[in-house]
Amino acid sequence: MIIGRLVGEVAGMGLDHVLVDVNGVGYVCMTGTRLLSRVHAGEKITVHVETRVTENSITLYGFGTDEERAWFVRLQDVHGVAGKAAMAILDALTPAELMDAIALGDAKIFERAKGVGKKLAERIVLDLSGKAPPMGRFGRFDAASAAGMASAPVSAATGARGEAISALVNLGYTQGDAARAVASIAKDAGDSDVGVLVKAALKELAR
Repeated sequence: MIIGRLVGEVAGMGLDHVLVDVNGVGYVCMTGTRLLSRVHAGEKITVHVETRVTENSITLYGFGTDEERAWFVRLQDVHGVAGKAAMAILDALTPAELMDAIALGDAKIFERAKGVGKKLAERIVLDLSGKAPPMGRFGRFDAASAAGMASAPVSAATGARGEAISALVNLGYTQGDAARAVASIAKDAGDSDVGVLVKAALKELAR
């Protein structure tokens, strides 16, 4: 059985996990400090889950947004990035920061994550550069988020960036060029309006 999302109550918390009570059944989800710092015992919670099954165990990794879950999966496409490292990166960087760092070739920013050194940081940027941002399980990111987390604006912002990049690719630009232009523009113009991003990025690409 693959679990994709849990909606219940926070029954307990540890240094790297949260116990979610769903109708009397407790699910232990491994999670990062970003989620743990924003939830409290006894409150309602929605956790987006990535289930990993091995011969010896079933592990649930929990996230405040489906976008974070999707990046958790994408980061592990890089050789040398396992679950622990991917979780550390997502503790250090938001999805928007991840998109910008990869698009602009900024490997140094990944070294903020615990356990990520220079070589691994450079490999992450090299391997993920030019690839489209990850998508939600069904093509779009689920708007539901963990209780108390203001995550919807983050998902909307990076969603707008993704749509802008896709529009530019449809116009004939490469994924890498489109991503770099959008990342560069988003720093000054904001990133919540797809139309603004596309127009500004086209001017950037025309230089």
